[in-house]
Amino acid sequence: MAFSIAHLQQQGFSMIELKDGTGTRIAVIPALGASLHTFEVDGLNVIDSYPDMDAFRAEVNGSFKSVKLSPFACRISNATYTWEQEQYTIAKSPIHGLLYDMAFETAQESADEAEAGITLVHQYKGTDPGYPFSYTCNVQYRLLPGGMLEVITTIINQSDRSMPLMDGWHPYFSTGTPVDQLELQFFSREIVEFDERLIPTGKLLPYDNFVQPKSLAGVELDNSFLLDFTQPSPLCTLRDPQKGVSIEFYPDEHYPVLQIYTPPHRRSIAIENLTGAPDAFNNGIGLVKLGAGQSRRFTTTIRVQRDIAAGRVPAR
Repeated sequence: MAFSIAHLQQQGFSMIELKDGTGTRIAVIPALGASLHTFEVDGLNVIDSYPDMDAFRAEVNGSFKSVKLSPFACRISNATYTWEQEQYTIAKSPIHGLLYDMAFETAQESADEAEAGITLVHQYKGTDPGYPFSYTCNVQYRLLPGGMLEVITTIINQSDRSMPLMDGWHPYFSTGTPVDQLELQFFSREIVEFDERLIPTGKLLPYDNFVQPKSLAGVELDNSFLLDFTQPSPLCTLRDPQKGVSIEFYPDEHYPVLQIYTPPHRRSIAIENLTGAPDAFNNGIGLVKLGAGQSRRFTTTIRVQRDIAAGRVPAR
């Protein structure tokens, strides 16, 4: 099977497309937070993305769809945290990091008979006074056979001191079917307790409500769950029984938190692999400490399967 790479100009976006011989393809927009614009299998794009550049500019600060979340994800309470006896206050919006609207450069691209891949890089210079730590963020997208997309993030601390880190990614998924007609399954041990501001209280509560496939009809979620890595993969599956589509998630153990959000419009659902819980810089749940010159790698894989005969989801 031959894989290919193309550079496209569409809808006001400069995109890089990775494609396999069956027509499965992904499209990435490096200049907009290394965002994933398309993941298409058998003609169905399962990514709820921005229709054009105007929509991105108008909506990204509210939805953060498909962008890279770094050096923190979700919320930082009051935009303030303490690190190594010093207090910092984020100047940019204290939600979903500092790189979500930043440009990434293309560092590498390749395609052969086995796969297609691109590596995108952003050099953060410590410009926000609330995060004065310089680091490199590398994001690698690999399109593999069988409708599989691997996303690898590597963070390298370029500063001369340790830095706090939380990593994530914010894709919204849609099959074109309303969320209320979809099913969700994931293996979780605990849920992070939130207060009325959606800030963790520091408590973890037992939770296993979705270990069997469950309809999302009327279910509202904006929660963080700790995954149970003793269970077989995939650790999370979103199913559309009507269209015979399944979207499977295979995070590595560096992504122990599953964040799920059902927006009010209920046309798509955000399913996020995170290294830690919201406000990790303050509560420490999943917080990564990265020493000077050190690096850390985080990997998740998503597989889309589609059975054209509606109602029959392919066996795993």
